[in-house]
Amino acid sequence: MVEPLADRNVVVTGGTGALGEVVVRRLLRAGATCHVPSHRAGGDAPAGEGTRLRIVHGVDLADQAAVDRFYDALPALWGSVHLAGGFAMGPIAETARADFLQMIETNALTAFLCSRAAVRAMRRTGGGGRIVNVSARPGLDPRKGAQMAAYAASKAAVAAITLSLAEELKGERILVNAIAPSTLDTAANRRAMPDADTSKWLAPEAAAEAVLQLVSPANMEISGAVLPLYARA
Repeated sequence: MVEPLADRNVVVTGGTGALGEVVVRRLLRAGATCHVPSHRAGGDAPAGEGTRLRIVHGVDLADQAAVDRFYDALPALWGSVHLAGGFAMGPIAETARADFLQMIETNALTAFLCSRAAVRAMRRTGGGGRIVNVSARPGLDPRKGAQMAAYAASKAAVAAITLSLAEELKGERILVNAIAPSTLDTAANRRAMPDADTSKWLAPEAAAEAVLQLVSPANMEISGAVLPLYARA
């Protein structure tokens, strides 16, 4: 079996979440060694994933020094996939300054700091690399984000970071892209929206395949893309 990521080290932030666990499993099947920073003080790796999964606890992705320490300790880095983030919604009149800043920190700042540290790590080995961020449908079309002004703004910032960074790095063989999924079909979303038509939701496995294609060495040219993944919505 061809393993396109054999002997490649890939960071997956948010790798213990609903989407993250699916992405990690897919990257492991492709041969990658996955390094997962976790804010939690302790916990277990997803069961049965073997020795190519390394979870590092106590990493605050909104803390520049903590992010730098995590990336500085990595072996030669090929890819960095930034799935960590959060979601909140509410009418604008009920969205406080703190709510807005939390979305910016959780989604945009973490992607920025991890992209920054990943670039520094990739440059140390001079081998190029791949960065994949996660925006969202409301980040590309805020009209699809009613009562999501703070969330939409934070995910629009992720898309802007992706495009700007792709342009900055286009001469260094570091390709930067993002996916922008619509609602993911996860257990948490089903609990939160029990009356929704889940047939229009995106399977996490589909998002994981898109991430694999973008982070793979087989992707030799695509950079500066923010890929809409809207399923049938």
